Amino acid sequence: MVGILSFVGFTLLVAIIAYLATRKTDESTSDGYFLGGRSLTAGVIAGSVLLTNLSTEQIVGLNGQAFSEGILVMAWETLAAIAIVITALFLLPRYLKGGLTTVPQFLEKRFDKGTKTLVSALFLSGYMIIFLPIVLYSGALAISTMFGIPEMLNVSSSTALWLTVWGIGIIGSIYAIFGGLKAVAVSDTINAIGLLIGGLLIPVFGLMAIGDGGIINGLETLVDANPEKFNSIGGPDASVPFSTIFTGMMLVQLFYWGTNQAIIQRALAAKNLREGQKGLMLAAFIKILGPIIVVLPGIIAWHMFQGDLENADQAYPALVNAVLPPVLTGFFAAVLFGAILSSFNSALNSSVTLFGIDIYKQYFNPEASEAKVVKQGKRFGIFLAIGAMLIAPFIANAPQGLFGYLQEVNGSYSIPILTIVIVGYLTKRIPAIAAKVAIFSGVGFYLIYLGLKYFVVGEDALPHYLHVMAILFVLNVIIMFVIGKWKPRIEPFILDYTRQVDIQPWKLVKPVGLGIVVLVVFIYAYFAQ
Repeated sequence: MVGILSFVGFTLLVAIIAYLATRKTDESTSDGYFLGGRSLTAGVIAGSVLLTNLSTEQIVGLNGQAFSEGILVMAWETLAAIAIVITALFLLPRYLKGGLTTVPQFLEKRFDKGTKTLVSALFLSGYMIIFLPIVLYSGALAISTMFGIPEMLNVSSSTALWLTVWGIGIIGSIYAIFGGLKAVAVSDTINAIGLLIGGLLIPVFGLMAIGDGGIINGLETLVDANPEKFNSIGGPDASVPFSTIFTGMMLVQLFYWGTNQAIIQRALAAKNLREGQKGLMLAAFIKILGPIIVVLPGIIAWHMFQGDLENADQAYPALVNAVLPPVLTGFFAAVLFGAILSSFNSALNSSVTLFGIDIYKQYFNPEASEAKVVKQGKRFGIFLAIGAMLIAPFIANAPQGLFGYLQEVNGSYSIPILTIVIVGYLTKRIPAIAAKVAIFSGVGFYLIYLGLKYFVVGEDALPHYLHVMAILFVLNVIIMFVIGKWKPRIEPFILDYTRQVDIQPWKLVKPVGLGIVVLVVFIYAYFAQ
């Protein structure tokens, strides 16, 4: 009962603070609703970006992989820092110069309306069919297990899952659809602090448990007893072979941190370029520390349970139940609930933005007022949320290892989108038809690869999916350049400065960025065996 009360209390506190902080924001305009009035500062951007990224499918999934494979899966965390640095230095200045609300808006300016619509449709389908249901499912599973919902309500596990999915979905929808980006960002910032505290408590209590009350002693015991778990170099049979770090891994990271609407929308809402770059650099530095929360607990669980768990994805919840004092259970559950809500409502808010700006106003009502665009965007958000809540419970029948599954399936749209954004900014005469061909070829070839892998020849007969992503990226770039040579744009593309915000860069952005990259390389070298 104490746990439930602390859970409800902390959750309500976050909601009240978010309401008070956003009640004066004008949400009848696109900037007000979709970008929080372009007023976000560095701390809010960093907190919101990190919590949008960190959710149950990552905490549970990565720790499950660490339980099986060890520290090598930290690549998903530490290499993100380099991608964030590239985004801050290369992409964000161009985004803010163009005054973008959505990434597809740039593709309309650079190519044409058809390209923008294709990319918006890819994002929306990916969010509804893949990302949102997985977030809801993994979150509902964690909350249902932590509070023993089936026993509490005397229902089956399946019924409890449905109830929890819809509970999280409805609350998340209220935040995202009726609060706008600023409500999401403010609640994210508060929850980010709680998640950092709660997330750090798990490995601390875990190390104390195996170190007879001492953290350092616990760490020494863990390393001495399991040296093979502390090798950053993944072999050819690992989920992240070392060679993939130099191919598809960096492309996936750059797509996620640089072009994924749900993430980059926080930086697009920056007060100015300086605040945006400082926020991203802060996020990059904290991201390097991410393995403490999403990798180390999995290795502790391996040691504590001697590798004896039915399912590797049980590692994190099993460790939480074993080491966390009961009085903290409610607080940690509330923080975890905040992380679930953050990923759900951030993607949902971005979907509302994409539909309202890129589809409704473009094709359904070009003369619509900004208030009308926001209203129709909210209606679409309700439809999208209901669709995701209907799909989510059926993921219980999906393969194990949801985190890896999510990354692999996302490749069907991540690489084509990244290709045309990068080529679009780096060239001036590549035509719109090249972008359209690259989208269809990228999606088509990757779906063929997945079909061959899972239904025809088997995964052992084909390259790792991260290598395939890199191959398709190069192929798509070649296709675009060949078409550009054959049929170039008549007029070269020029990126206009819209003067929406000040784009004077932060004077320390390059040295800080270099320091972060050097730190990542040092960490890899230190743990290389």
